[in-house]
Amino acid sequence: MPGAQEQRRRPMKPATIHDCALYNDLLGLRSKLEENPSLLNARSGYMMQTPLHVAAGHNNYGIVKFLLEWKGAEKIELEATNTFDETPLHMAAKNGCNESAKILIEHGAFLEAKAKNGMTPLHLAAWYAHQTDSCDTVSTLLEHNANCSATDDDQLTPLDHIKKGHRNDKLLALIQYHIDKQKKRKAMETCSKVKEKMDEFEAAISDIVGLQELKMQLRRWARGMLFDEKRRTLGLSISARRPPHMAFMGNPGTGKTMVARALGKLLHMVGILPSDKVTEVQRTDLVGEFVGHTGPKTRKKIMEADGGILFVDEAYRLIPMQKSDDKDYGLEALEEIMSVMDSGRIVVIFAGYREPMKRVIESNEGFCRRVTKFFYFDDFTTTELAQILHIKMTDVDEKSTLYGFKLHPSCTLEAVAELINRETTEELRKQMNGGLIEPLLMNARENLDLRLDFDCTDADELITITMEDLKTGLRLLLQ
Repeated sequence: MPGAQEQRRRPMKPATIHDCALYNDLLGLRSKLEENPSLLNARSGYMMQTPLHVAAGHNNYGIVKFLLEWKGAEKIELEATNTFDETPLHMAAKNGCNESAKILIEHGAFLEAKAKNGMTPLHLAAWYAHQTDSCDTVSTLLEHNANCSATDDDQLTPLDHIKKGHRNDKLLALIQYHIDKQKKRKAMETCSKVKEKMDEFEAAISDIVGLQELKMQLRRWARGMLFDEKRRTLGLSISARRPPHMAFMGNPGTGKTMVARALGKLLHMVGILPSDKVTEVQRTDLVGEFVGHTGPKTRKKIMEADGGILFVDEAYRLIPMQKSDDKDYGLEALEEIMSVMDSGRIVVIFAGYREPMKRVIESNEGFCRRVTKFFYFDDFTTTELAQILHIKMTDVDEKSTLYGFKLHPSCTLEAVAELINRETTEELRKQMNGGLIEPLLMNARENLDLRLDFDCTDADELITITMEDLKTGLRLLLQ
């Protein structure tokens, strides 16, 4: 197919490499490159176009192919931009140069490159087709999955542009067909990703012992957010979800801080939070000693937590025991926190003992309006404590002092649960809960070292904690 400018009168000898590209003079262009390879990406005057721009924009596809396959030391700039930030593919698209577009795409041209006005090659190809009724270049771009939903700086898609002026039913039908096709493909891809995220989510909460109500709520949030992701992929316009502020109530060692850290990762994974960070604070981190100190101090911590979770441990300490205590600045800190809870940028978790937490709930009218989820962390049963022990021994971080060690096969869940039940009192378990396990295991490892003979060369024996080690470790802890 001859170039758009072939009817022009050609000069006897093209003066520049750009002239060679314009007038489809392959021999002249080859000669100039062999003399001076640096001309491969030379820029023209005002338009700042490379020879590839010129050849592509005039459908001199033989030159386009030659330039793209040039074997010299100089490498072709496939995504070079001109004065208007247009690439060679833009030039081919805006002039309906389908053969050149095909070659550029085969060599990896970026279909979603944007010119200064935000238009992609598909925008320009659609505009050309709208004016000429030739849809070939549009078809080529769509066959290679050019994005039909891309918007320019005026927020217009290619379809929006061709709806203006006279109606072109053939072009409208072509683009609409590919819009529907891309939506279906994207929905299938999103569905696959959603399933992967849900599997990742289930794996993450499997390490949380007990807390069935909390796990069920986490599943509801995860499923809801992932379905919202799928809905938006299908082009549905839906409202954003409000951050779920919470109160965690329970005794020490019941896993409130651990769950908050896991929750940060989960809420980030399903899209509720932009970050998985958890900023842990107590009264001393928020409350100042003098008038005017508390506000700035609290706001600093809120800024640190922005985009993640602010975990307020022992939150009841912000509320004075006596209502007449007007010198206590804890209420000021609480009000500062409450003021940002509607921003959508942060999730706040208030944690503490059950009974004292009632003071927090009753201290502020807006508390129950903003804190919509209350979770009660029950004391762990002996079976759940045994589960925690097993999890700590199987999911050991490399930095942990227990890394590389393992439990003897006799240390089953049932056996460990029975040992804890026999050797500890209910009162102690209530006071320590999961906090019992870490020192127990450390004592058990020390007992392993104590009972091993220095002549021992059995590698398995050197790293195996037995029931006897656990029993001794527990008794040392009770002392």
